[in-house]
Amino acid sequence: MVRKLGGVLMALAGLALVTYYFWYSVPDRRELHEISGPVVVSASGLEPITPIPLDLKLDVRKVALGKRLFHDPQLSHGGTISCAHCHNLANGGMDSLPRSIGVAGSEINVNTPTVFNSGFNFRQFWDGRVATLEDHIDFESKNPCEMGSNWDEVIAKLDKDAAYRRDFGIIYPGGISNIAIKDVIATFERSLTTPNGKFDRFLRGDKNALSGDELAGYELFKSLGCISCHQGQNVGGNMYEKLGIVDDYFAHRGNVQKVDFGRYNVTGIEEQRFEFRVPSLRNVALTAPYFHDASAATLEQAVAIMAKYQLGVDLSRDEIARIVKFLKTLTGIYQGDAGK
Repeated sequence: MVRKLGGVLMALAGLALVTYYFWYSVPDRRELHEISGPVVVSASGLEPITPIPLDLKLDVRKVALGKRLFHDPQLSHGGTISCAHCHNLANGGMDSLPRSIGVAGSEINVNTPTVFNSGFNFRQFWDGRVATLEDHIDFESKNPCEMGSNWDEVIAKLDKDAAYRRDFGIIYPGGISNIAIKDVIATFERSLTTPNGKFDRFLRGDKNALSGDELAGYELFKSLGCISCHQGQNVGGNMYEKLGIVDDYFAHRGNVQKVDFGRYNVTGIEEQRFEFRVPSLRNVALTAPYFHDASAATLEQAVAIMAKYQLGVDLSRDEIARIVKFLKTLTGIYQGDAGK
């Protein structure tokens, strides 16, 4: 009885939040971000998730140049790693490690999120410390645990390459600069979208896109209240939320570190301690391990943990399996390939 009541309350809370979100579009204290695109009316009715656009209007010259730089280790101190080192495009846009390894073997203190669809996030990093991809690139290039470089060093190396000088000169009158470098890499990263997966086809009206089990998993995802944080175009990535709303996640996990304070480390506001940017669930089946601390090795574990600590519900194996089947439909297509 308690379980059912808890589920009903969370579902009602989720419905209220989503309804408020759609009709008023006013950010709450966690900076709920406006969903890109219209509310979708699918085969099952009004949906709080919207499909990824099939066509992006990006400068193809910047995309091409940004792709080269994204894979160029010259951006790091000593020329040892590139952006793709941690954000492997053939591996779901991340490296599958609990903690990525930066220059000189240094370990990053949080799990690396996927770069796919990151342009749809309203803030970057788990704690939301920067607003744009350009600022994200600036931070990572200078971070001694990541690229460990500086713009003078990077520009000096790139300026020795005639092809880079030519291509930057065509696009930017001032040639190679830190602003230009960040602009082309960020433009490339904005091109890393994964549209037209099974769930997006369902949202666009394909009644046969989902199996009965996948659709049941989606309905359960909504009725439990998961949708209150995971909605919109990126199925998340548009608000902050505390990890451990109805049960104390960190007390149970133990060994609390400064990095676990999340948003509090940026703002110093006590009520934001343990708050994080809600991750996108796009391609989530490809991006294990899960959470900022990589504490969940499998998608099944992640679903069970979220249900317990965010919703106050202990899910059965069958319920977890149904939700996982739905989540796997969020795997999209990148340049013609599924599963990347």
